[in-house]
Parts: sequence; C-alpha cells; structure tokens
Amino acid sequence: MSYLVKQYMRKQVATVAGEVSIVEAASLMQKSGTGFLIVLEKGSPVGIVTEHDFVYKAIAADLDPKKGKVAEIMSSPLVTVDPDEDLLKASEIMQKHNIRKLPVVRGGIIYGILTARDISEHCIDYVNKSVKDVMRWAAPLGD
Repeated sequence: MSYLVKQYMRKQVATVAGEVSIVEAASLMQKSGTGFLIVLEKGSPVGIVTEHDFVYKAIAADLDPKKGKVAEIMSSPLVTVDPDEDLLKASEIMQKHNIRKLPVVRGGIIYGILTARDISEHCIDYVNKSVKDVMRWAAPLGD
C-alpha cells in the first residue's frame, strides 16, 4: 500500500513575489510563522527562500536587505514532488537534493509543502501502517 505525499503535506503555504525586498520577505516569513516562502512568478512557483538563504545569501553576502530582492537569494530551480507521489519517493528526493522543505506541485500549481518535520512527526504513524500492511499480506490465507 502506498502512502501519498498529499496525506502528509501542509496545505497552507506562504508565497512571495521575486521582486519583493529581502526585508519585506523576512517580515512576511515572520508573520506566516514558517521558515520559508515559496517564490512565485506570474502565479507559478519558481523558487523557495528559507531562513538559510537569508543568513548565507543575504546577511553573509552583505546585501542591503531593503534594496536586495528575494529573487537574488532564492533557491532555484525549485525541486518539487507531485501530490500523488509516494512518501518514500519524496524522502528520497529530499535526501538526494539535501533539502528539508519540498514543495508539492502539479502542473505549475502549488498544492502544499512537505517538510522533514512533517515526515518526522508522522513517522510512527507511517511505520505502524506499514507494519499492519505487511502483517495483513504476510498472514496465511484461509487460516
């Protein structure tokens, strides 16, 4: 049995336009209560900006946060996963790309985001479901 990304993802995703200043984006991130913003261009997701990007690409690079734009510090191209993809495949994508936040996108539309925290919070549920599935299929038929 598959466990789908859409069963574990967060559906509320804060977004920002690439031309927004770094300081405005930081304020929006604070208000949203998340450590990331999805960057949109013409309504489609094109990048992600995280707390890491603010520190390493803006502050450490000595960019003026009032003049610098989100597009200058965002991570792009955006690594994504389909909402109907298996959770294990999503975990593999995150590991391969060394990311902790994986936008859930289909056809240029953002459906949500899956984070390493989401996976860890639901890990025991996932393991319990998997064990039950294995036991159900491993049990001898007709007994």
